[in-house]
Amino acid sequence: MPLIGVPHKRVEDPRLITGRGRYTDDVRLPGMLHAAILRSPRAHARIEAIDVAAARSAAGVVAVYTGRDIAGKVGPIPTAWLPPDSDIKATAHPALATDTVRYAGDGVALVVAESAAAARDALDLIRVSYEPLPAVVEQADAMREGAPLVHADAPGNIAFHWKAGQVSDAVFSGAEVVVRHTFRQQRLIPNPMEPRAAVAQYDRATGDLTLWATSQNPHIHRVLLSGVLGIPEHRLRVVSVDVGGGFGAKIACYPDEALTAFAAMSLGRPVKWTETRTEHFLATTHGRDMVIDVELAGRREGTLEAIRVRNIANMGAYLSTAAPGVPTILFGLIVTGAYTFEHAAVDVYGIFTNTTPTDAYRGAGRPEATYLVERMVDLFAREIGMDPIEVRRKNLVRPEAFPYPSALGLSYDSGNYQRALEQALATVDYLGLRREQAALRGHGRYIGIGCSSYVEISGLGPSEVAGAVGFQGGLWESANIRVHPSGKVTVFTGGSPHGQGEETTFAQIVADRFGIPIADVEVVHGDTARIAMGWGTYGSRTTAVGGSAIAVAADRVIDKGRKIAAHMLEAAEDDVEFAQGTYQVRGAPERSETFQAVTLQAYLAWNLPEGLEPSLEAAAYYNPSNFTFPFGTHVAVVEVDPETGDVKLLRYVAVDDCGTVINPMIAEGQVHGGIVQGIGQALWEGAIYSAEGQLLTGSLLDYPMPKARFFPTFETAFTETPAPHNPLGAKGIGETGTIAATPAIINAVVDALQPFGVGDLAMPLWPERVLQAIEAGRDGR
Repeated sequence: MPLIGVPHKRVEDPRLITGRGRYTDDVRLPGMLHAAILRSPRAHARIEAIDVAAARSAAGVVAVYTGRDIAGKVGPIPTAWLPPDSDIKATAHPALATDTVRYAGDGVALVVAESAAAARDALDLIRVSYEPLPAVVEQADAMREGAPLVHADAPGNIAFHWKAGQVSDAVFSGAEVVVRHTFRQQRLIPNPMEPRAAVAQYDRATGDLTLWATSQNPHIHRVLLSGVLGIPEHRLRVVSVDVGGGFGAKIACYPDEALTAFAAMSLGRPVKWTETRTEHFLATTHGRDMVIDVELAGRREGTLEAIRVRNIANMGAYLSTAAPGVPTILFGLIVTGAYTFEHAAVDVYGIFTNTTPTDAYRGAGRPEATYLVERMVDLFAREIGMDPIEVRRKNLVRPEAFPYPSALGLSYDSGNYQRALEQALATVDYLGLRREQAALRGHGRYIGIGCSSYVEISGLGPSEVAGAVGFQGGLWESANIRVHPSGKVTVFTGGSPHGQGEETTFAQIVADRFGIPIADVEVVHGDTARIAMGWGTYGSRTTAVGGSAIAVAADRVIDKGRKIAAHMLEAAEDDVEFAQGTYQVRGAPERSETFQAVTLQAYLAWNLPEGLEPSLEAAAYYNPSNFTFPFGTHVAVVEVDPETGDVKLLRYVAVDDCGTVINPMIAEGQVHGGIVQGIGQALWEGAIYSAEGQLLTGSLLDYPMPKARFFPTFETAFTETPAPHNPLGAKGIGETGTIAATPAIINAVVDALQPFGVGDLAMPLWPERVLQAIEAGRDGR
């Protein structure tokens, strides 16, 4: 029976939910030491002196290192995405600050002790003398003439300046309608359940270093850290098997893993470092933080003509691993959304500030782009007096237009945007809701309906494009499938799932192709010593690219098995068919051999075709020919209390199209999680710094997170428009909820508050902000 498109419980869950998972902090090694990092309490200061004498003599302390102690031994932390033609300033990022600290949380010293408690206690004994320097937190302030410089070699605090597309002023001056607006994408803090951690073990006899790390891409960590540590790549093993969520925050190569590894190499004993939740807020990369000016030109009858975007992105104190690609390629190329804009242009500045570095956060550029275009569509509709749904219907790319060349050079692969829109509207009963809305307003109740029709660029590849846009690596993916003599199967994948359920999804792909039970397939990932080079899990690429590699490798196994089966059946290879786990001669089903029988013969090698090697194993390195473009429509229904500013979510409908759905249950779970994170940004989450660069929302007491009780039951559905260029037809589903939910919620709240003259609100929609917007609307401000 087919296994693609069939719900199946996650095979990885029994070990994870019963406490038998092996996360990095679970690693216990004989003689293991513990590390702790002293972090700067100042956002910008010159280090005058560091006194570590008391810490070094403290009980249980084995070693203390400062930036000067590791100079020449631990290299700077690299940036791995360098957008071309952007005059990028990849300034040096030392693993420990030597002369200057540039954000509150910058590492200053490393303590290694016999216990974690001793290491943390010793931090309090280190005395650092700082000369305070002026700090700059907001990107607009950092760009002003005379602003404090974060780096002397980055004039004007400009890290890069990137452009795409072109729209003449004449297009806007001649347009019937022009809408202009500025949006603020507030800074977010990822907060996966598992904080970052690292355990390093060095074998001085062989020169081998093993690093257990919380990584979304172990091979990328190996490549980067081999350069940082000066160790040959083949001597460095990175292991990241069970990882408790990442949301993009575990893509980056951080100083902390390098410091842990350095200490193990220096001391000849294993060393563990695990960040505290406070450290996570301070030192793990943040997300979003963009100020975006948008101009949209259109006709009064509803046609969208042009969009022009200026994005000032806060990069923090250093350029993190993938950070420059987020506000440029991943944001800039998709700002036209799902619409037929004829003209588009994007102008992006990356700005250094004295804040925690930013990098990918679930969606990474796509949520910011979708937010601006979906909000602008609603603002445009309001300007011309048209229902925002009608504007969408008029301007969505038509099914017959695919592959669709966007105004910014992308080729959208396939889609039926109208079908997803109409299904979502039918599910929510849009016209009925409008009638209900009008009736409730007469009774002093204010509900709003918000729509978000999105498309995203995902399935990250192809490698040729990755190189062209400055990504310092490939974006193909590896797979190796080994069929054992008994017919059981091991799949080795270069993807590195960390909560997405790919151990199940990948097993389904293989079991479906081989016609065997899912239980007969194991999936191995996250260990560079066992797996060929792979590029990891991010950008909703794992199923579309990694799964495709597995499908190709599985087909190669089947093809080799066909040669053996044909020989066993004394038939021509072209006459042998394979289906549901059996090779049989076409037209003679009684002449057949099972997959297991053929596999056994492949290993016994008693009766193989001449020239065919024994065993049954195949590898594939799949390099996609295009990105994939998932899409969909989400509709939110909210009620706003104008007396308290409270926003209550009444209904949420999501219709998503991720191409072929491998496991609907897992896909639905991904959508649910994404929706929650997207709504979290809309209503609650937001990092706030003081003018001096102190993080004021530095704990879960001050940084509100969504809770299950805040939400109704989500109403989800899928349409399926397969990707035409990969063997699965899969497009990716991991980020769609986060991309679509935020604008759907804001559109709904603004819709509810139209009677008060509210045209926009700043996220997150804390009650006081809603009340202020209502008062401003009443006053005509």
